[in-house]
Amino acid sequence: MLVVSIPVSFRQSGGKKQIVVPDGADDWQPSRPRCDNSLINALAKAYCWRRSIETGLYASAAELSHRDGINESYVCRVLRMTLLAPDIVEAILDGRQPKTLELKGLLKPFPTEMGAQRAHFGFA
Repeated sequence: MLVVSIPVSFRQSGGKKQIVVPDGADDWQPSRPRCDNSLINALAKAYCWRRSIETGLYASAAELSHRDGINESYVCRVLRMTLLAPDIVEAILDGRQPKTLELKGLLKPFPTEMGAQRAHFGFA
């Protein structure tokens, strides 16, 4: 049997109980997910735009960009995000992406092979 002992104290704060760890003990706490709204919004746009093209609402990325007043190059770069590996998309939505992963990096060309994507973006 393994017993783990962690020194903590409890503090009442605004009607809620809060766990207080001793100084220097913050290292043991798991880091909170870091949801990046710019990444999540770009993914949402990418899948929405792809669906608009696939369903025939727009004939092409050029038509979509023209009708919505968006730069065609930007539309194509965002649409490329629909080629991301499903586990990378899930990690972004859950806020578990590497700290180095930013929107500007996703808008640049990246490998289409899923294993290469994981290595490229720091998931491997």
